Amino acid sequence: MDTNKLSALLFPQGTAAISELEDRYPPRALPEGAAVTRFAPSPTGFVHVGALFPAIVGERLSHSSGGGSILRIEDTDGKRRVDGAAEEILAGLNAYGVSFDEGVCLTEGKISERGAYGPYYQRQRVPLYHACARFLVEQGHAYPCFCSEDKLSAMRQKQESEKANFGYFGPWAACRDLSLPEIGEKLDRGTPYVLRLKSPGRPGQKIVLDDLARGRLELPENDIDHVLLKCDGVPTYHFAHAVDDHFMRVTHVVRGDEWLATYPLHHQLFGLLGFRRPKYVHLAPLMKLEESSRRKLSKRKDPEAALRYYAEKGYPRAALREYIMTLLNSNYEDWRRGHPDDDISAFPFSVKKLGSQGPLFDLDKLHDVCRNTVSRMAAEDIYEQAAEWCRRFCPDFGLVWTRTPEYARRILSIGRGGKKPRRDITLWKDIPSYADFFYADRFVSYAGLPAGLSREDYTAVLSAYRELYDPNDDMQTWFRKIRDMGEGLGFCPDVKAYKNNPSGWKGSVADVSMALRVAVTGREMSPDLHECMRILGKDVVLERIKI
Repeated sequence: MDTNKLSALLFPQGTAAISELEDRYPPRALPEGAAVTRFAPSPTGFVHVGALFPAIVGERLSHSSGGGSILRIEDTDGKRRVDGAAEEILAGLNAYGVSFDEGVCLTEGKISERGAYGPYYQRQRVPLYHACARFLVEQGHAYPCFCSEDKLSAMRQKQESEKANFGYFGPWAACRDLSLPEIGEKLDRGTPYVLRLKSPGRPGQKIVLDDLARGRLELPENDIDHVLLKCDGVPTYHFAHAVDDHFMRVTHVVRGDEWLATYPLHHQLFGLLGFRRPKYVHLAPLMKLEESSRRKLSKRKDPEAALRYYAEKGYPRAALREYIMTLLNSNYEDWRRGHPDDDISAFPFSVKKLGSQGPLFDLDKLHDVCRNTVSRMAAEDIYEQAAEWCRRFCPDFGLVWTRTPEYARRILSIGRGGKKPRRDITLWKDIPSYADFFYADRFVSYAGLPAGLSREDYTAVLSAYRELYDPNDDMQTWFRKIRDMGEGLGFCPDVKAYKNNPSGWKGSVADVSMALRVAVTGREMSPDLHECMRILGKDVVLERIKI
């Protein structure tokens, strides 16, 4: 067949030559060894937490090597497109510290693009795909297929009944050997068609993938005549993948291992187009423990699969990123212990330490990371992030919390800093219950009596302390007064001594402190009581311990 004539029939308006595209999108001027990665979500719904895996790996790989990262929107499937999904994807990624150097971006809530290798929406790149498709036709590696959906369905049923391999290939490829006159006749009649790859692959042949995460893999060579362009001229994901990654000069493709089965097709496309193949990193999926077995974290079953879940519950963004790093590189936790104050970008991330088994996503472990992360944060940062969460998800408390920012920061400063900072805040949704007793209109008096104290002793402690209380006392003076006062009321001043001789005392100084704690804070557990009383102030403290 004269493939140039076939090309003229299929692309009567002509296209750019591949050589023109090579000039338009030249190789990037980057240092030796620099990686260019891309994250290419489809705008079809919420962002899966698993999407942070390839996004963070790509971002770390590119930025740690002096390269760059791209955000590309793969919107070739118009039927599944969800309005606002691109904005949600970008907002979710930005919130968790994943930044891109180029591509689709979100600025003040509005979508825009930046970079010299765009456009970055696939539907706007159709002329590039047609240029490459025309090249494949001219090289004898692509042809039009006029098979209807009914005919394809009948083919699949016959393959099933004959227990044959599924797919459009070999003897099942009805349009593969149509003559030029036959093709011209169908085109003249307006018969719809797709453009298919004329695969040179052979059944039983193997190709090799040197995956940067999984090592050397042998995979079956592609022998299926996959669709390249759909009836509307829009490319399939697979064809767009090869064209875009080449002309955006992507050097490393980071993606989930569910795409491993498509690698033989992508390998073949790059070769037939004469493009240099990028390196691949296939990541194992996030797993969840269900009873005694492991399964993939599911969009359908697991609410924690959606990034919006973490926003609604108030997970600190830095903590989720920290936790994901522990799943990606097993040595991250040791590094963090040795570098508690360093920025996460200082960690020497390595794709070689990515596991081939799906890491277990454990919310309990994530909560522990949250506590550690928050304990290291400055009061100012906690206030800002908690205020943002309260405004969106707990507006009643948010009004109270943001009314006096300096007061709120003082509350958050209790026990902060030092070698053993407090770890009593896990999520931003903990803030209202953590801090509400500091506000008169949210304070709830303690119901009943602390364990082990009679009404008479409880009243005696509060009454005696009213006469001793001085808001100017430092910690040592404050505690000495409580200890001495308690001893005078029959409470042992030393907890250890009391445990050795409980019968000689009404209780210990711990019981005296508990009486004051529940009166002042309305609860048995609170931050450092001395600091709480200093923040509340004399008038409030005296009012709360009034009998």
